[in-house]
Amino acid sequence: MRMLVATAGVLAFALAAGSAAAEVAPARQEKLKDMVAQDCGSCHGMTRQGGLGSPLRQEDLAKLSAEAVIETIMEGRPGTPMPPWKAMLTREEAAWIAAYLMGEVQ
Repeated sequence: MRMLVATAGVLAFALAAGSAAAEVAPARQEKLKDMVAQDCGSCHGMTRQGGLGSPLRQEDLAKLSAEAVIETIMEGRPGTPMPPWKAMLTREEAAWIAAYLMGEVQ
């Protein structure tokens, strides 16, 4: 049963990642990559190893669900320097960034 639930979770994430990539235009994807490098990198480190913010490496994010990463991007983390990005990003763009950070899209 646990294997079925885990498989369903992986499948749901893969579908969401593919859907997010399909809904974000290629030119916007390039801008989002720049945003991750510059804006996210300013707190999480240019190599995403951590800094003021926590590390954003694939192995660190693997502990979280895609939805948790999307929620953090959109809503921020109250009580921390992590701001909400919902005024600048759509949910689809946040889903694309989550998939990008988690290694699901290039």
